[in-house]
Amino acid sequence: MTVSPFDHPLLSGLLGDEEAARHFSVEADIAAMLAFERALAQAEADCGIIPQEAAAAIVKAIALFRPDTGELRAGVTRDGVVVPELVRQIKLAVGEPHGGSVHFGATSQDVIDTSLVLRLKSVVEHLGLLLTETIIRLVSLEDRFGGRALTGMTRMQAAIPIKVADRVNAWRAPLQRHQERLSQQSARLLVVQFGGAAGTLEKLRDQGPAIRAGLAAKLGLADASQWHSQRDALADFASWLSLVTGSLGKFGQDIALLAQGGADIALSGGGGSSAMPHKQNPVNAEALVALARFNATQLSGMHQALVHEQERSGAAWTLEWLLLPQMVVATAASLRLAAELAARIESLGH
Repeated sequence: MTVSPFDHPLLSGLLGDEEAARHFSVEADIAAMLAFERALAQAEADCGIIPQEAAAAIVKAIALFRPDTGELRAGVTRDGVVVPELVRQIKLAVGEPHGGSVHFGATSQDVIDTSLVLRLKSVVEHLGLLLTETIIRLVSLEDRFGGRALTGMTRMQAAIPIKVADRVNAWRAPLQRHQERLSQQSARLLVVQFGGAAGTLEKLRDQGPAIRAGLAAKLGLADASQWHSQRDALADFASWLSLVTGSLGKFGQDIALLAQGGADIALSGGGGSSAMPHKQNPVNAEALVALARFNATQLSGMHQALVHEQERSGAAWTLEWLLLPQMVVATAASLRLAAELAARIESLGH
């Protein structure tokens, strides 16, 4: 049973992306949170905040740790976040005398936000590969059909003759700009979150910045000051997701309109009708339009989630959890569908 088309057993074949969704699974989230706790113990031991023996005990226990997910679920129901119950279970696994060193100086948001960023690092790599593949498919279209003629259309009316290359360039060029944007954004997005109870790392005294830098390095992330209530990097990434799907939606809309006329395009495969066997519906193109509109709608919610009251917001934070994973999967699905659609174009122009 599912309420989301992105992991629906039937609809996900069209609208989902298993690789993107995998990074939002409970297994991936727990693995990333455990990586945080392991790296934190090591970084704190390096700076003399906890004993080296404690760090070794934590690392050993985490390597063998298997959480009780039923208790984690009950903990979220009780506390609103999973970390208090997860830390309790890790402390029990570590045992005395070192259990008290687990999670020292950190807060739940440090663990959850850094887990998200660790998983977004893999997501960014996946989306980057899909984006490159889509651009390559569009370049291939231009190579094959670029010199052919099309009727240029302005405001849904015939305008003047253009080349197929002109139309394909309008599909491809924004995607290349999105590649540049993603590279620029990654430096701001893929950073550690570590601020402690209220962002001041008060338990770590003057060692806070050094421990944060060590934690970031051990996790393969960039170092940055705490951003508990500063969500602009996530909103910026969500904007990028919507830009990508919007550009792909323009591609899909154009293909659907070309298919409506039929004279200037030939598509292979798919799109069958149960009532009209002669039809070949432009399914991928229609899905691209729908996913573009979906992400544009979700983006407003991510901008609402910028409003974090004081040093931490439970409401705005929860809103991000509802929106961002679906936007990521929608974008991955769009890129996959666009590459498939471009590959199915057997003829374009005349």
